[in-house]
Amino acid sequence: MPLIVVFGLITFVAIILSAFAQDALFAFHMALIAVISGIAAIWRMRTVDYSKTAAIPLHPLPAGYMDDVVRAGVIATVFWGLAGFLVGVYIALQLAYPELNLDLPWTTFGRLRPLHTSAVIFAFGGNALIMTSFYVVQRTTGARLWGGNLAWFVFWGYQVFIVLAATGYLAGITQSREYAEPEWYVDLWLTLVWVAYLAVFLGTLLKRKEPHIYVANWFYLAFIITIAMLHVVNNLAIPVSPLGSKSYSAFSGVQDALIQWWYGHNAVGFFLTAGFLGMMYYFVPKQANRPIYSYRLSIVHFWSLIFLYIWAGPHHLHYTALPDWAQTLGMVFSIMLWMPSWGGMINGLMTLSGAWDKLRTDPIIRMMVIAVAFYGMSTFEGPVMSIRAVNALSHYTDWTIGHVHSGALGWVGMISFGAIYFLVPKLWNRSRLYSLRLVNWHFWLATIGIVIYASAMWVSGIMQGLMWREYDQEGFLVYSFVETVEAMHPYYLIRVLGGLLYLVGGLLMAFNVWKTIRGDIRQETPMGAPAAPQPAQ
Repeated sequence: MPLIVVFGLITFVAIILSAFAQDALFAFHMALIAVISGIAAIWRMRTVDYSKTAAIPLHPLPAGYMDDVVRAGVIATVFWGLAGFLVGVYIALQLAYPELNLDLPWTTFGRLRPLHTSAVIFAFGGNALIMTSFYVVQRTTGARLWGGNLAWFVFWGYQVFIVLAATGYLAGITQSREYAEPEWYVDLWLTLVWVAYLAVFLGTLLKRKEPHIYVANWFYLAFIITIAMLHVVNNLAIPVSPLGSKSYSAFSGVQDALIQWWYGHNAVGFFLTAGFLGMMYYFVPKQANRPIYSYRLSIVHFWSLIFLYIWAGPHHLHYTALPDWAQTLGMVFSIMLWMPSWGGMINGLMTLSGAWDKLRTDPIIRMMVIAVAFYGMSTFEGPVMSIRAVNALSHYTDWTIGHVHSGALGWVGMISFGAIYFLVPKLWNRSRLYSLRLVNWHFWLATIGIVIYASAMWVSGIMQGLMWREYDQEGFLVYSFVETVEAMHPYYLIRVLGGLLYLVGGLLMAFNVWKTIRGDIRQETPMGAPAAPQPAQ
């Protein structure tokens, strides 16, 4: 009973650490780990037959693919997506109406903003990547996930990381850096989970029955390996005490800033780009029922993207203490990224050659295509904003917020929604989704919401930058900072509207997924069917 022993040891050690903790947050987190591991041990004990000397599971594993963990991943992705979208709408309202901070420490914008960012990127996006990579690697290798229950450890370990990080953000105890990284022991836990993730994915590739490694797996593998490297280096910290949550970063000054943006931009490049490109290269051809437009282009896309992206981070540090040569290096590589990024976009869109009529009848492929279009737009805007002269206007303004959200909501969100709609009927053995018309509603709500949101932030950001640099004839600033904030109020309200539409679309998706899992099918006219002729009057 090795798993029961492991869970029991974790529970025991966590209880001891909680008892001797030097601060309340560390004690709470250790107690939380003890409760979770204790529940896991009890659950594991219920699945073991003790009537024989050898511990034999009561429910033997099936010989086929390991899809239970993928099903759990789909549910977790939908749940964390809704949580992240909801917090995003609330903090957008806080910017328009500061009284919504409620004068409570755990409800302030400063604590909820990193909670929203991590919930959308790492909870929603991370679960989407883990569950789709587990699904894709099995189908493209013809092999069951390596490591047995190790895949379940990855799933539940990642959920534990999300809960620990979220509660740390709300408590206001982080490493106090750009991305408000969680506590040092949470970083160590994530490192352990991520190594297990790499082992499961790489082990499955190594025992593959198909000699060729499909390109989607290359993107997934690059994402897993690079994020591991970024996480370890960026989160190097020295704890004040092994029984407390406080720690100090191993870096300081301009070196710390460079490490931060090497991590930050490559989190975008490999977590939010490479990983989701793996999703695109599998689910777009499958949903369109067409081969990828150019497999050779996909290989060029992969190698050029992963080589160039790793150098682009310094463009976030224009006009800082970072040496000019490093700033210029980041800018040049960012501009060069334009080419492979658009190569990938063209490859995704041209996969529909000969099947463009599906856009009229299939809202799922429509969602995937709009995701690829937003990928192309964001990877055009990013290199433009990295140019030093443009960055002088855009940096620190809401233009950056609009750019990030057009990529996150348009590219990451939409391709994830498309993958979920593709997977749910197959994973739960249903003939189709509960309602394609609800998917269509989701598509339009999300698309309109993104356009409203991003457009408002583009306009307010450029206005903000221009107001900050406006001088009178005597060389004094024309506008105070408070005046620029006041001028942005209507755009903040428009931003709330866009986010609210996106949230409503997510709620429709959750309802559609729930009804599909239940086996319900809504009777509706097929998408694109001609209207019934009206009788002559």
